[in-house]
Amino acid sequence: MAAETQSAGAASHQERGWHTINWQTANREVRRLQVRIVKAQQQGKWGKVKSLQHLLTHSFSGKALAVKRVTENQGKRTSGVDGEIWKTPQKKAEAIETLTQRGYHPRPLRRIYIPKSNGRLRPLGIPTMKDRAMQALYLLALDPIAEIQADPNSYGFRKERSTADAIDQCHTVLSNRAGAEWILEGDIKACFDHAS
Repeated sequence: MAAETQSAGAASHQERGWHTINWQTANREVRRLQVRIVKAQQQGKWGKVKSLQHLLTHSFSGKALAVKRVTENQGKRTSGVDGEIWKTPQKKAEAIETLTQRGYHPRPLRRIYIPKSNGRLRPLGIPTMKDRAMQALYLLALDPIAEIQADPNSYGFRKERSTADAIDQCHTVLSNRAGAEWILEGDIKACFDHAS
């Protein structure tokens, strides 16, 4: 079991530099654990699923990829209520070590308002960098199960799926004589503006 933990990219106590991380290896290790999570879920071994998710969320590779995700996206220059931004390699390397479940409590969101086309303001909550990284870390463990259990014809907010995939599926279904005859498209305006 010790060899398995080491190969899974378990958290290391030695100091690592951000530029010395082998991203190909980190991606491979996380992907390997995600595949094992899917296999265990398909076999109904929920205890094994939980232990593999624990292994993934405590692994150095998982934590490094979570920090990389939040420091390389569009919101990387937007801070939360703590005003902290991880823009230097040293800050990013230190951030990996801070991603622990023990004693973790999410911080409040920073509220800003973005103008809409109709002149109104849309509220937006911005989490801290650490909260975003923790969300990204746990997404790595939850996403494989969500993808397996999700509707195969659901395309919104799914990895590696696009509008073109949805259009292709519509074409396939509509060109079949025994298939659907019509499509309903809907847009619920301001749905979340008044939800409580």
